[in-house]
Amino acid sequence: MKKRWICMLLLFGFSYTLQAETKPTYTADLIIYGGTSAAMTAAVEASQVGLEVIVVSPDKHLGGLSSGGLGFTDTGNKAVIGGLAREFYHQIYLHYDQPAAWTWQQKSEYGNKGQGTPAVDGTNRTMWIFEPHAAEQVFENWIKKYQIKLFREEWLDRSAGAVLKNGTAIQSFKTLSGKTFQGKMFIDATYEGDLMAAAGVSYHVGREANAKYQEKWNGVQVGVLHHGHWFKSNIDPYRVPGDKNSGLLFGVSAEDPGQYGQEDARLQAYCFRLCLTDNPQNRVAFRKPKNYNPKDYELLARVYDSGWRETFDKFDPIPNKKTDTNNHGPFSMDFIGMNYDYPEASYAERKKIIKAHQDYQQGLLYFMANDPRMPADVRTEVAKWGLAKDEFKDNQHWPHQLYIREARRMVGAYVMTEHDTFSDREVNNPIGMGSYTLDSHNVQRYVKPDGYVQNEGDIGVHPKKPYKIAYGAIIPKANECSNLLVPVCVSSSHIAFGSIRMEPVFMILGQSAAAAANLAIKENTSVQQVDYNKLKEDLLKKQQVLDL
Repeated sequence: MKKRWICMLLLFGFSYTLQAETKPTYTADLIIYGGTSAAMTAAVEASQVGLEVIVVSPDKHLGGLSSGGLGFTDTGNKAVIGGLAREFYHQIYLHYDQPAAWTWQQKSEYGNKGQGTPAVDGTNRTMWIFEPHAAEQVFENWIKKYQIKLFREEWLDRSAGAVLKNGTAIQSFKTLSGKTFQGKMFIDATYEGDLMAAAGVSYHVGREANAKYQEKWNGVQVGVLHHGHWFKSNIDPYRVPGDKNSGLLFGVSAEDPGQYGQEDARLQAYCFRLCLTDNPQNRVAFRKPKNYNPKDYELLARVYDSGWRETFDKFDPIPNKKTDTNNHGPFSMDFIGMNYDYPEASYAERKKIIKAHQDYQQGLLYFMANDPRMPADVRTEVAKWGLAKDEFKDNQHWPHQLYIREARRMVGAYVMTEHDTFSDREVNNPIGMGSYTLDSHNVQRYVKPDGYVQNEGDIGVHPKKPYKIAYGAIIPKANECSNLLVPVCVSSSHIAFGSIRMEPVFMILGQSAAAAANLAIKENTSVQQVDYNKLKEDLLKKQQVLDL
């Protein structure tokens, strides 16, 4: 009897061990990797057409930049924003149509205009400018309304073999927690394109040479100075002015910037879009970071010494006496040159890069509000501002999403270039439209031959009219992957991506990607073989705008 009990206990223990070591597998028609706004519209579209869908989000908070501080929406021509993207801005309108939404400001006091048009469009019942928490609540409401199965803080295992393929089709992928997600179709809706890369899909990082696609605004743009984000005065870049042997100030590269039009692997700068307020009741004063070094901001002090006074030009007002504060000027929120390794970096390395960006911006704000090198009048005004106490409450009021303006870009079935955005060639099979300026932030800060500092890479060129975005730009080449769609890291050149990369466009492409996935499943075919006429019919029924 005693031996039998021992055997039973050993058997039970062995069985328990096997169960403990077995990691679960989750299966659905469509697996969406990402927590961005594109992931959310893709999930809603999939749910609406009856697909089983699972969202696997590396993020805790949903919505990416749309809920991460970018409330001053980059829209361009709003007539091209349809479908679920427009529905998102309608839900924002409904939120602010409630008196309870106006905590620190009367609705009647808010008359802001954004991107050249009214922030609130009462005729079409849309609102384009909003607080971070309002946007996040819309996405959370969608998840709840459509009962979408969501896994938060699940990071793709990027090691070899974690993405399982059968020929050109993805079968499943694993996350770092050990979970496996198996599906018929997959969407990579991340800013980084990690699933796309792990699936063996071709991509590009950095700027192509102008000669690659016969473009004008790609590649190194030395001497091209758009917007106001360049040094308009002669600013000395050396620690001891005039002494080259003293070394360069923090943030200035000693590397040669390259020749005009030349390819490079550099990226346009990242930053956090900050939600600030000068309302004393809702303000958290700027804190000094632990590794703060005022010498890191000497170049900014010299800019002010030259007479520059555009401090508050991008403190764009959003409801309740808050801002979406973006980069502005030659030395500002963008941490120029410090993101080049980000796309291919490990998660641990990315975390360090993100932290460095946070430290830089927190130090910048503290310097501007406290350091005696700042002009007294500017210092006094900056000190009146602080982080909004009622935003990002679980992250010390700091945005949870770094603005990944550009990382990997797929080289897919069709590559969008400036010729498409300028409507110089016909785009067949459109799945949405864009209209915003071809916009790149600065890529590097260097020393000119005359010994003064300058920025390079900031481009702002307007398209002639709204342009079509090709279906081929969100699908890989047929010989690389047959069941993946990529609505964020789309197939485009650097400068074309500068216009496409706007949050409303990501929402549009996310919905269109899910609609295509649905057709591919129904027709038991690859994403490359989807019947475009059926896709077009579906998209038009959903009020997507494919032509004006």
